[in-house]
Amino acid sequence: MPLILLIAVLCSLRFFEVWRFAELSWWYIAALMAFAFVWFEFIEKALGLDKKKVHKALDRHRQARVRDTFAKRRRT
Repeated sequence: MPLILLIAVLCSLRFFEVWRFAELSWWYIAALMAFAFVWFEFIEKALGLDKKKVHKALDRHRQARVRDTFAKRRRT
């Protein structure tokens, strides 16, 4: 996500010709966009980072469900 925000900020600074970013070549921004594409489409999936977040969320839900079930059994 920080990479996408960086691209958006650089694009807007370059487009509105702010300070030194007015002289920045669009090729640098395009290269950063290409890197972001490759990262999110190939590298992140190869490293399993896209599934890691989902698995952590599922584990948290499962642990909460187990905790609630045992808490109910103790009360009865």
